[in-house]
Amino acid sequence: MLCLWVSSFPPVLMKNVSVCPPVLMNNVSVCPPVLMHDVSVCPPVLMNNVSVCPPVLMNNVSVCPPVLVVNVSVCPAVLMNNVSVCPPVLVPNVSVCLPVLVLNVSVCPTTSILYRHVHKCGGNMKLARQTLELWQGTMKEVGGRFGTGVLSYFKFLKWLLMFNVFSFLVNFGFITIPQLTYEPTPAIPAAVKFSGLEILTGAGYFNHTVLYYGGYSNETQGTEGRPVYNMQLAYFFTIAAYMVLCGAALIYSMAVSFRKRFVLADFASGGAWQLLCSWDFRVNNERAVRQRKNNLRIQLKESLSEKVQVSLLPLSDRLKHYAVFLGTWLLSTGMAVGCGAGIYFLCKYENQVQFIKNKMKASTLLLPFMVSLVNLVVPLFYSLFRKIEHYSQPRMQIYAIILRNVILKMSILGILCYYWMNDVAERSPCWESIVGQALYRLVIVDFLFLMLGSFFGEFLSNVIGTKCIPSLGVPEFDIARNVLDLIYAQTLAWIGIYFSPLLPVIQIIKFFTLFYLKKVSLTRNCQPPRHAGRAAQMQTIFIAILFFPSFVGALSMLAYTMWTLSPSDGCGPFRGLNTTFSAVQNWIDGLGGVSGAGWTIWIYQHVIRSEIFYFLITLIVLVFIYIFWQIIQGRKLLITLLRQQIVNVSNSQLSSLKCVLLINAVVSEVAVSLIVVKCESFGTHVIVSRIQLTRN
Repeated sequence: MLCLWVSSFPPVLMKNVSVCPPVLMNNVSVCPPVLMHDVSVCPPVLMNNVSVCPPVLMNNVSVCPPVLVVNVSVCPAVLMNNVSVCPPVLVPNVSVCLPVLVLNVSVCPTTSILYRHVHKCGGNMKLARQTLELWQGTMKEVGGRFGTGVLSYFKFLKWLLMFNVFSFLVNFGFITIPQLTYEPTPAIPAAVKFSGLEILTGAGYFNHTVLYYGGYSNETQGTEGRPVYNMQLAYFFTIAAYMVLCGAALIYSMAVSFRKRFVLADFASGGAWQLLCSWDFRVNNERAVRQRKNNLRIQLKESLSEKVQVSLLPLSDRLKHYAVFLGTWLLSTGMAVGCGAGIYFLCKYENQVQFIKNKMKASTLLLPFMVSLVNLVVPLFYSLFRKIEHYSQPRMQIYAIILRNVILKMSILGILCYYWMNDVAERSPCWESIVGQALYRLVIVDFLFLMLGSFFGEFLSNVIGTKCIPSLGVPEFDIARNVLDLIYAQTLAWIGIYFSPLLPVIQIIKFFTLFYLKKVSLTRNCQPPRHAGRAAQMQTIFIAILFFPSFVGALSMLAYTMWTLSPSDGCGPFRGLNTTFSAVQNWIDGLGGVSGAGWTIWIYQHVIRSEIFYFLITLIVLVFIYIFWQIIQGRKLLITLLRQQIVNVSNSQLSSLKCVLLINAVVSEVAVSLIVVKCESFGTHVIVSRIQLTRN
């Protein structure tokens, strides 16, 4: 753009750097921006002892302050995404609006104002969304005081809460609402009254409601002029779709976490990463900062001592350690097997004496009480093993504790599932509802034990460590144990979704209350864990455990129930069928006379029920996994070679720089001596100036 008394010069390109000469305005030199790698670096402009900064280009957006020239405010152009937006030029009492050329269209500077308003509105909407997000402020507070390790537990809890919210919405929308629409009043016998004990036992009044499997009809609703709704298909496909979506979400989350923490992680530079890049900038509490410094010091010592300890141990000591490891693992496995056997015999005893009788309803809480007690006490014995094992790597010690707890919890659940699928399914007329009641009691009692664990395990430990035995100190928040408790609770919810479609409601209340309970207990009774960095790196392991054996085990039990076991003849939507899956078979057979349904029948017979199809799918998945794994290995090798090349180039440049400095020093000494010899008659001032010029 040409202006009076303004002389503009085209840019000069030197090595991909655009350097624009100055522009003369009323004998005032204004330095235009210098473009270097899409970054505009502009020196200040001095006018009447006033420093005016020319445009600064940030992210392709040039923000230009006004330039004062003879009491006239001239605002240079604002560059936004290669679009020059010229603000008005202010002359005394005159406002001149300079046009903006965008694709040969003249736009007034109000476009920039509109853009700013739209951008500001978008920022406000994003801020409002973050404000309305569940527990956003609490998450920031926990992360600021205790770091990302403890924060990962609360994020995991929130993630599981979303699973149950989705499960409740799906089940309530596709199963419960249609049932209540066509049969709003449940068939509850007159002798059955609500006593309040049902909140703990789940039996009695609740047994005749839509809380359990037996409260749903097997009839096709809407036959009297209303829309037809097949309750059997709705029940089956709703449960199946929810489990498939949960599996897909778990696989995706596990893949993302694995890629972030294992594939893209640079284990070769772990020490440098811990020293330079591992600081948690969310921590803003002075005490937490000191704790984080101590954590970093401990982590560095652990990382440096792992290989040293392994190399310093002689063969005899290593054999002793292996013997200790073998003994502790045999003992822990034996304890898990013994606990599982004890739970099974307790179930048999409950079956023999038939506790579910009139005034003996409270006795049904014995089994879930013992299960929760075992899950609380036995891990405490497992934690004592670390006193004698002395793992060389602290991370392996955490892996061992997690694996032992998983074996214990999953063995107990496996024994219970075996008992339900064999003994209960054979003797009970409506065995699905009985299994649903047992799972309801397990969820409720587990919630009570979690609350008691927060009180006795954290509050009393804090009182003892601060009042009675100060040497114990303030207890730490055990991330691994608390996360495993969440995984166990979610496993119960997945197993019970078929037998109690509204069990996610109980789980939502449980997780919602547990969040605030743990938050209060954390802030009042606990300190950040010393190995927070180690626990924070366990997120992939926790998601993997949630997928296997938790989700896979629950899915296996549901698949066995739907495809193998015979439904009850007296209750439930699948009464009178050989298996639950027979409802789909009957529906497919009914489509034989429907025009246009041939493709559905063909897919069912040749795809869904074909073993070859699943074999081919598995083979294709394995081939893709192998291909991507080879690509990842190739990229890792390429990254290693590029890093080595960077090191070689740096060494080469350093050597060249040393040579240049050495040559400059020699040349400078020779030039100085020549100038002193030839210019002695011109005075000291000239000699010094020439010496400086020569050295430059």
